[in-house]
Amino acid sequence: MTLHANASCPCVAEALACLQATKLGILMGIRSITLMGDLKTIIKKCQAADMDKSIVGAIIRDIQSCKSQFQEIIFWFIQRSENIQAHKLAKEALVKGEKMYLVRDVPICNEVALEEEWPRNLD
Repeated sequence: MTLHANASCPCVAEALACLQATKLGILMGIRSITLMGDLKTIIKKCQAADMDKSIVGAIIRDIQSCKSQFQEIIFWFIQRSENIQAHKLAKEALVKGEKMYLVRDVPICNEVALEEEWPRNLD
């Protein structure tokens, strides 16, 4: 989670998140990466090879320039309903005003929230 104070709209915030994830993958030496997002416009722009001239064009170009650092990079659109955990983490970052990286881990407070959302079968 990274706070971006100058994100003027959700498209910019999603593009910045994608760029941040791409750069993190490079720093970690990951060769194959799948980036998932719930804003179809940004995912399509990241998948496209042509030049983007929209408000997020510069960010998309930065993402495109990072592609060569990976053997495989996949941009995958997921529905917002499938992305609940990411939104909870983003809201938590906004409330706390701090940034944090999660690698194969979820904060305990969010695990509890997930258990509340997905009740266990009481057979």
